[in-house]
Amino acid sequence: MLEDVADLNLSDSYGKVGVPRQLVIEKDSSSISDAVSKAGLRLPLVAKPLAAKSHELSLAYDKFSLQMLEPPLVLQEFINHGGILFKVYIVGEAIKVVRRFSLPDVSKRELSKNPGVFRFPRVSCAAASADEADLDPCVGELPPRPLLEKLAKELRRRLGLRLFNLDIIRELGTKDRFYVIDINYFPGYGKMPEYEHIFTDFLLSLVKQKQ
Repeated sequence: MLEDVADLNLSDSYGKVGVPRQLVIEKDSSSISDAVSKAGLRLPLVAKPLAAKSHELSLAYDKFSLQMLEPPLVLQEFINHGGILFKVYIVGEAIKVVRRFSLPDVSKRELSKNPGVFRFPRVSCAAASADEADLDPCVGELPPRPLLEKLAKELRRRLGLRLFNLDIIRELGTKDRFYVIDINYFPGYGKMPEYEHIFTDFLLSLVKQKQ
């Protein structure tokens, strides 16, 4: 589904939306390092298990530690983003955005002095809400609404989905450079503020369309 975002090449006066470079590894952890080099991916890399039941993320700092990862998985270039992600819920035409704490930024010094693989639990859970946190405006400012509306409209058309969410980050040091790092279809909406009213309105709209 992320490939659909990449194909959009969405860019306008409100910002640019892309996808971090990524690579799917189906098996054989011993070949990961060569595959990463061939694909030209830059370290550190986020490793996401392909197994739907697992939400644990790993961050690989050096190419020698890549063989410690367990396929099948997706490797995605890590982009510093101030430790904040924006979870964008889409319910039909409605869009709701919440802030979540994410993986911390990685400095060049940390990259050179911390070889290995670091594992993290699921980082965008309800307990990690950042909506009430005292954030730097450059980090915590929500993505522009018109940009999200355009992105949601295009993805609804391309994916054929009406119920999904996006995890979006803003590249640290930029104001309008965004990346979609994950897409989930029919996600849990219990963590979305006002989900009862939004979901009810969505179901009622479907009924009216069939009348």
